Amino acid sequence: MSETNRIEYKRELTDGLEKEVIAFLNYREGGILYIGIDKEGNTYGLADADGDQLKIKDRLKNNIRPSALGLFDIVSEEKDGNDILKIIVASGPEKPYHLKKYGMSEKGCFVRLGSAAEPMPQKMIDELFAKRTRNSISKIRASRQDLSFSQLKIYYEESGYTLGKAFSKNLELLTEDGAFNYAAYLLADKNNISIKVAKYSGITRTDLIESNEYGHECLVKATKQVIDKIAVENRTTTKITSKERQQANLWNPIALREAIINAFVHNDYTNEITPKFEIFSDRIEITSAGSLPEGLSKQEFFEGFSVPRNKELMRIYKDLELVEQLGSGIPRILGHYGKESFSFSDNFLRMTFIAKEAVVEEGGQIGGVKGGQEGGVIGGAIGGVIDSTEALTKRQKEVLKLIATNPSITYNEIAEVLSINESAVGKHITAIKNKGFLVRQGDTRGYWKINLDEN
Repeated sequence: MSETNRIEYKRELTDGLEKEVIAFLNYREGGILYIGIDKEGNTYGLADADGDQLKIKDRLKNNIRPSALGLFDIVSEEKDGNDILKIIVASGPEKPYHLKKYGMSEKGCFVRLGSAAEPMPQKMIDELFAKRTRNSISKIRASRQDLSFSQLKIYYEESGYTLGKAFSKNLELLTEDGAFNYAAYLLADKNNISIKVAKYSGITRTDLIESNEYGHECLVKATKQVIDKIAVENRTTTKITSKERQQANLWNPIALREAIINAFVHNDYTNEITPKFEIFSDRIEITSAGSLPEGLSKQEFFEGFSVPRNKELMRIYKDLELVEQLGSGIPRILGHYGKESFSFSDNFLRMTFIAKEAVVEEGGQIGGVKGGQEGGVIGGAIGGVIDSTEALTKRQKEVLKLIATNPSITYNEIAEVLSINESAVGKHITAIKNKGFLVRQGDTRGYWKINLDEN
């Protein structure tokens, strides 16, 4: 593959790295930079890919302004038997980005033109700076400054990180004058952010049967609570034939999880509007404030071009492994649902996922009520017992909950939902089996049976 407007190759790590990244940050589509491949597309690899990865992260963190943190991913890959690095760069929301050393000048600002990074004309620099988005959650001062972050620290510790004393600065939770910003407010232990999950008995909003409110706490915790709640609602449907019993969820759990996280991370919080989650008898609707970012077309959106609305949230959700990598969410959803599931307006983005059919026995007889109740009871009852089980680790509980929701779930599906590799899933399942909580019924066409009675 040759270089394009969105792809750049470098045989080795050079001094021009920041220039190429800045050009992609200032480009409306972002781009991908490969280190270890020459201009002709030949793979040479890197002698110390891990060391180069640390150097790249440090250089991009310290040499580019405004901060590019949360706007790039560095992924280690193998090509032709050699280690290479892939740097995924999103289009930045605070253009023009520039080299810290030279400031907003033609010597410090670059933009992608064709397959090259070119100096940005001063007129373009001035125009971009005049349009720079200042009303963002990083620049809005929080309404209260007595914020604490014990929940956020716990989530980081569970992911293997320790937040030091300067975490609020490092995570960009401060305004330019050192006060807590609105991003900090969203992630604090206590806030006034309310997240609602509504459930209706039919296909309209006339008969509300359940209203759950989350939030008023760290946004990460609220996200996890909504994911768990909707996972319980995502009950199992069954098709029974003379030969086998085929089970599937009402909605694809991978797409559903990506949609929930996408709504939280990309929601426009500047008007204090939060994402909304609604469950109907035939569908789930997920609505987030804010339509497409400026300059991003629908086609580019569907192709996975990333323009993070809230880069501070994106960075933290990536740190906590809730988001795998930039631009991966929408293509994952499209792997299971069509583009017609998305609707755009001037102020909102809505994702609508149609439910699969309920229980169908051979011959066409429908038993939807029976199947729906069975799936709902399994998801809810076992979920609570799993949470209270001390013999399992946090990750093992997550795996077991997914199996409770879908006893026929595959290793690959678990890996995708939890953003871990299949070998890690295998180790967790082996540990759960060894502890007596899980038994496999049948071969590859079989299903998992959960055993909590004797534990």
